[in-house]
Amino acid sequence: MLIHGLLAGSLALSGTPATTAQAKIDCAEVKCLALTFDDGPGKSTAKLLRVLKKERAKATFFLTGKYVDQRPALAKRTLAEGHAIGNHTYSHFSLTPRLDDEIFDDIKAGQQAIKKATGLTATMFRPPFGHTDERVLRIADELDLAEVKWTGTTHDWALKDKKKIKAKVLSLAKRDGIILMHDTVPQTVQAMPEVIRELKKRGYHLVTVPQLYSGKLRSGVSYP
Repeated sequence: MLIHGLLAGSLALSGTPATTAQAKIDCAEVKCLALTFDDGPGKSTAKLLRVLKKERAKATFFLTGKYVDQRPALAKRTLAEGHAIGNHTYSHFSLTPRLDDEIFDDIKAGQQAIKKATGLTATMFRPPFGHTDERVLRIADELDLAEVKWTGTTHDWALKDKKKIKAKVLSLAKRDGIILMHDTVPQTVQAMPEVIRELKKRGYHLVTVPQLYSGKLRSGVSYP
């Protein structure tokens, strides 16, 4: 079942503490925003992790199992640096046209890849392309996973332009928002230093998805 009460940085192995700064953030009291990145670990993920560390920002990464198998050290590093990790399935195919067993097996394979690389049993997943329905949610519940979608998507994979991606993120930013991006898009990573600085100027605290919900994500429930 989900581990309740965990704050952002500690959605990892049991006993891995959140950073002090992150632990003090209460999104009921301050303006929070969750930056999320899908489809990695990829070639640009290490650079993004360096940016996030330099800017003292936390994010949430929805990892694709087949790429976790290719880059297990990056998955482990992502977790070790205090970011939250979720399951983005193993194969990244649309779930809704598939049979129940296919859905279950692919999500579970994603869980296993993350567990093998990081030691973490993920408690969140994001359906590829956002394709979901009651069956997908039921199967997620069987695997003790909450479903996390988004309040705004940048379509960065289509824009592939640093300035346009920055403008899109800033236009989507709102309190308690969840913004979808991809760490596999180099221009997104290039835009992040300026994006993070501007968001902070606007008073946002950049937190992980679990912290946004005070660690109280429930399996089989779709957020936001």
